[in-house]
Amino acid sequence: MPMTILITGATGFVGRALVHRLVAEGERPRVLVRDEARARSIFPGDTVDFAVGDVLKPATVDAAMHDVEVVVHSGFMTANLKQHGEQRYNTVNVSGTQNVVDAAKRAGVRRIVVVSGLGTKAAKPGSYMQGRYLAEETVKSSGLEWSILQPSVQFGQGAAFFVGLANLIRQVPLVVPVAGSGKEQFQPIWVEDVVTCLVKQIREAERAGHTYTVGGPEILTYNQILDLLMRTLGKQKLKVPGPKPFVFLGAALMETLLPNPPITTAALDLFAFPNADTVDDVPQQFGFAPMRVEDYLAEHGVN
Repeated sequence: MPMTILITGATGFVGRALVHRLVAEGERPRVLVRDEARARSIFPGDTVDFAVGDVLKPATVDAAMHDVEVVVHSGFMTANLKQHGEQRYNTVNVSGTQNVVDAAKRAGVRRIVVVSGLGTKAAKPGSYMQGRYLAEETVKSSGLEWSILQPSVQFGQGAAFFVGLANLIRQVPLVVPVAGSGKEQFQPIWVEDVVTCLVKQIREAERAGHTYTVGGPEILTYNQILDLLMRTLGKQKLKVPGPKPFVFLGAALMETLLPNPPITTAALDLFAFPNADTVDDVPQQFGFAPMRVEDYLAEHGVN
């Protein structure tokens, strides 16, 4: 029997993939969206229920919670996005999560599934990583039956990490600047495999109280990812390592000058730790084999 599932961040990268999957499997999810017209252009109106609202406006979140059985909270501001106005990492990710939790409790919702990120830990106050950490802690201390998914960097249509690097390769003449040593580790995972994990968390209540770190079937260095993208794009360029202070200054300058910079200072947090776990974490925890990024790119390219 279909469940009443509320999805925040429904028009985002993970959210929209999850909505499409749930609809394909016979569910009619409720989507919390700020722009209904845009959402209707993404999701046919006869397959989802639209709740117009914003995680920063508690009354609108309250209205969306009626009769909800499970909340999937993916309404986060990710590190690739430039901060502006109310759209700030701490405001959206910490205060927004608190608003979702409070509304769920007022409505009698019991369960929440959260889309976080691999490597989440306490960090400098006000930083992107600290906001992600505080969001998780808010959920864990909520009294709700929570489950958290922490994926590594994701690939798929419109994936920010890969599209940003591809744009860097296309736009910078002759060379490709490398943030750090190039030896930083990542474990890219397909967004559809992330969605498969989320669906299992939604439907299997016994997963409550667990945090799952997930990645793809192989661990790649940053240099290996750049090489793979250059082969896919047919553009061979010299990789030039840049000292992190200079890379940070370059990212800060792009944030100042560009509305959608290819890299942000917050995204550089991903280079501060190995963004990888073990290559068998998805098979062991969720019972299926995830896709290799090289196989995906060979079939779909960078899109």
